[in-house]
Amino acid sequence: MDADQPNRSRRTVLGGMAGGLLATAATSSNAQAPAAATSAATPRAPKNYPKPPFKVQEQPWPGLASKMNPRPDHGETSYKGSGRLAGRKALITGGDSGIGRAAAIAYAREGADVAINYLPAEEPDAREVVALIRAEGRKAVAIPGDIRTEAFCKKLVADAVRELGGLDILVNNAARQAAQESILDITSQQFDDVFKTNVYAMFWITKAAVPHLKEGAVIINTASVNSYDPGETIIDYAASKGAIMIFTKGLAKQLAAKGIRVNAVAPGPFWTPLQVVGGQTPEGLAKFGSETPMKRPGQPAELAGVYVLLASDESSYSTGQVFGASGGKGVP
Repeated sequence: MDADQPNRSRRTVLGGMAGGLLATAATSSNAQAPAAATSAATPRAPKNYPKPPFKVQEQPWPGLASKMNPRPDHGETSYKGSGRLAGRKALITGGDSGIGRAAAIAYAREGADVAINYLPAEEPDAREVVALIRAEGRKAVAIPGDIRTEAFCKKLVADAVRELGGLDILVNNAARQAAQESILDITSQQFDDVFKTNVYAMFWITKAAVPHLKEGAVIINTASVNSYDPGETIIDYAASKGAIMIFTKGLAKQLAAKGIRVNAVAPGPFWTPLQVVGGQTPEGLAKFGSETPMKRPGQPAELAGVYVLLASDESSYSTGQVFGASGGKGVP
């Protein structure tokens, strides 16, 4: 046997093996082809979400999603996770309903443990969220309380960190909104409530959370299209959302060196309890969302993916950004 004969023999054997594997793969592929073709032939259809006119309805503050008509879709039956936030620990304010609830459900299905904050009056909605989180095998921490006081905001973060065993994701989402036709109708108490809930609480909670955040952690603030295009009946709310946008951009620069990302989401009209507790005038509620090119409000489930993206490593080069979802109005 010459020196090259072992190599020729090896090539012959490998070639035969390769041919056999290719033949097997081809046979397997051909056997599965009809199923693949069937799957490709059934594209996913978009949901037929509700459009205005809506029934004029009113609830006392803070309102319950479970009593809205139609009831909002938070992704309870539709959101499918894929482990993108496995092992993460998140705190979400306003996590009982609306956009916060959609984020909480999505985070749990992506593998995160979740603490939610809400007002005691929102307990019925909060219990539903806790059950949904636990159904995914994740830890759910319910922390009721009013974020309009600095003392509670500090306690909220301390309790979340203790119960979750750390903190990787902070979502400042809770908000207050009250429509008034004239600035003369906005009381100092209303103005104070709006800014304490939307701006002061974000500042207090973030300040308490930063010492617990490590490299790779994220902060997500809920701003609004009103940050750019203020509605004439919610000028105090719009001003607070503008403050959130600027706070986000500045803090992102400050925390970048620590490896902590800070971004904001700017939703357009979304169907949440905020709208039925005085956030819209009765006339505005009936036609809510009709001014968008899509001619309807968004459902909280439609924002869940944005909050997941910003919390995940897939957006590792995004900080100080504002992500919009406004039904085609083009801002931000």
